[in-house]
Amino acid sequence: MLQMLLVLLLGAASPAQPERPPVTEGDFVLRNFRFASGEVLPELRLHYRTLGQPRKDASGRVRNVVLIMHGTGGTGAQFLGANFAGELFGAGQPLDAGQYFLILPDDIGHGGSSKPSNGLRARFPRYVYTDMVEAEYRLVTEGLGVNHLRLVMGTSMGGMHTWMWASRYPDASDAWMPLASVPGPMSGRTRRVRRR
Repeated sequence: MLQMLLVLLLGAASPAQPERPPVTEGDFVLRNFRFASGEVLPELRLHYRTLGQPRKDASGRVRNVVLIMHGTGGTGAQFLGANFAGELFGAGQPLDAGQYFLILPDDIGHGGSSKPSNGLRARFPRYVYTDMVEAEYRLVTEGLGVNHLRLVMGTSMGGMHTWMWASRYPDASDAWMPLASVPGPMSGRTRRVRRR
């Protein structure tokens, strides 16, 4: 089903490489990052992985970038396994890494990105989805120099981020694909974690 939806959104990709390109990892540091709470962190580090290469059209606009965001407790690395990358990133598959530039960030509080357990613990700024989406946007635009996305997608929490990207940055992408995510009322712990 997911593969079929991606084919419809992106069109059939032509085979270009027998294997997917290697994964490149990096860190983007945002200086004096101001959170929605008003707190400022002198250095906010966002870890990310990329596959493939960005390609620009004649006007200089990037046309092949796909941002894929993880769920709560996950990292961008979760999309590199056989169940996701093996079905989507290979030659001729819907998100063929030979045709697309794939960005897989670790969000604030996850994986290799800045999080309370790096030392600040309870003094780490209170962060919400608004902060995470702004940091993702700045990673894409400032850190990786991407001026346009072909697709923004995410699972669970990443799906909620996709909804927010679509409303906050409506011209940033050609398509939006939130998975396992509904922009509706929540309750309990989920509501507390996801407000804003």
